[in-house]
Amino acid sequence: MQAISRRLAQQQSLNSPSSISSLKFIYPLSHHYCGADRPRYESTLATRGVGHLVRKGTGGRSSVSGIVATVFGATGFLGRYVVQQLAKMGSQVLVPFRGSEDSPRHLKLMGDLGQIVPMKYNPRDESSIKAVMAKANVVLNLIGREYETRNYSFEEVNHSMAEQLATIAKEHGGILRFIQVSCLGASSSSPSRFLRAKAAAEESVLKAFPEATILRPAGMIGTEDRIMNTWAHFAKKYGFVPLFGDGSTKIQPVYVVDVAAGAVSALTDDGTSIGKVYELGGPEIFTVHDLAEIMFDMIREWPHYVKVPFPIAKAISTPREILLNKVPFPLPTPSIFNLDQILALTQDTVVSENALTFNDLGIAPHKLKGYPVEFLISYRKGGPQFGSTVSEKVDPDSFPGFSR
Repeated sequence: MQAISRRLAQQQSLNSPSSISSLKFIYPLSHHYCGADRPRYESTLATRGVGHLVRKGTGGRSSVSGIVATVFGATGFLGRYVVQQLAKMGSQVLVPFRGSEDSPRHLKLMGDLGQIVPMKYNPRDESSIKAVMAKANVVLNLIGREYETRNYSFEEVNHSMAEQLATIAKEHGGILRFIQVSCLGASSSSPSRFLRAKAAAEESVLKAFPEATILRPAGMIGTEDRIMNTWAHFAKKYGFVPLFGDGSTKIQPVYVVDVAAGAVSALTDDGTSIGKVYELGGPEIFTVHDLAEIMFDMIREWPHYVKVPFPIAKAISTPREILLNKVPFPLPTPSIFNLDQILALTQDTVVSENALTFNDLGIAPHKLKGYPVEFLISYRKGGPQFGSTVSEKVDPDSFPGFSR
């Protein structure tokens, strides 16, 4: 009984104002970590419109950035890099997916425990879209497809879905930022239906959500891309790469990691990117032939090309588009001979002269030669140290990152 009485007396004394003030004197309650000279609550999150968000930590994956982002298209090529950039700064990422449960599985490792939340949804069901957006304060739309299927047309995937997402986000009332990923070259006068649909989506998104930010990335290069990988696979299988026209079309490919960084930079700036359009191209302009040369050099195969005039390329790729909705079975996905991409290649696709670019987002894009295309090493004949253009064995000690 005496011990219990002593404990009660101690608790009463600790709860008194004088005791609390003395404790503050002995152990100051500051907003700094012990031994750190930086504020505990720190974030690069935009101060315009999102200043009330609760954020704490030093910015790592175990911090709280205050961002709860719904990333539509997160299971795609660009999506995995955007999720990784958001997760490593302590954001919670809601991942809508419509495939199997395994579709978003690889993304869960990118964030801290419970920070990557896969959510099943139906893009044609408005209630399911509202459900995956319910607890978000930021929305990124990365949905896009450069070919049609029996179920989804260019206009529905690239335009209608974007318009619907922007409308729902505006009605939500708590969505502070909306990032729409379009495509470089998007124009209502483009010969490509994909690019026309993307241009219509930009107009609809800005009409429904005027504070949205539009990003127009050029053709993206990376480990899972559909440019270099497609060419390398075709070259290994058939021994050549078809060049439409004479391969002189100018393009400005960009490293996919830079595009993801651009999206996060626009999201976390001081509000300067609100309502603006950015064209994100790489630091170098190539012709299609020049880019194919880089691919052949990296896979160590002798370059062989077959120049296919545009009329013939269109004739080869047209039957699929004609039969797409007329046969009772799905047709193969087009790879190189994609009619819409062939039409897009009839015009140069480079960043406009006065456009906002990576520089305005504070990012220096990588050059393609080097690390961004090293994933093509896997296509080398005989292993990473060999290839058809290498006539003798390379000393293992000279291979980067190798040590005995």
